[in-house]
Amino acid sequence: MSDDWETVTVLRKRAPKASALKSQHAINSAQRQGVPIEVSKKYNAATNKHTGTSLNTAKLDRETEELHHNTVPMDVGRLIQQGRQTLGLTQKDLATKICEKPQVVNDYEAGRGIPNQQILAKLERAIGLKLRGKDKGQPLAPKGSK
Repeated sequence: MSDDWETVTVLRKRAPKASALKSQHAINSAQRQGVPIEVSKKYNAATNKHTGTSLNTAKLDRETEELHHNTVPMDVGRLIQQGRQTLGLTQKDLATKICEKPQVVNDYEAGRGIPNQQILAKLERAIGLKLRGKDKGQPLAPKGSK
């Protein structure tokens, strides 16, 4: 019996990870070796795109032919401003009173705001003037009378 004390070193490469197999380098080396390769390209793969129209664009299409939203008329903006000033309120005070941002009041007074019936109703109650209908500018009637 002979005791061979020779050491034998076996080097093994680890199997490549799945992500490494998909790299361009791995594909090229596999093609050089003649290994069969299956490639399938997925349509719109790995894109973070959400297709479809948003609510705003659908609303815009319905609104007008010129593709812009209707805005608050300037006479309503002036009524809001006059009513606010008679009460001695700033735009910020009025906005706080109706639980909206000061920018909303600013836009409505400047005629840039998109009319929202709920905001207009809040403004009517806060300043005590009618902002909608045929009798704009008239004092808001008390709840019991009509």
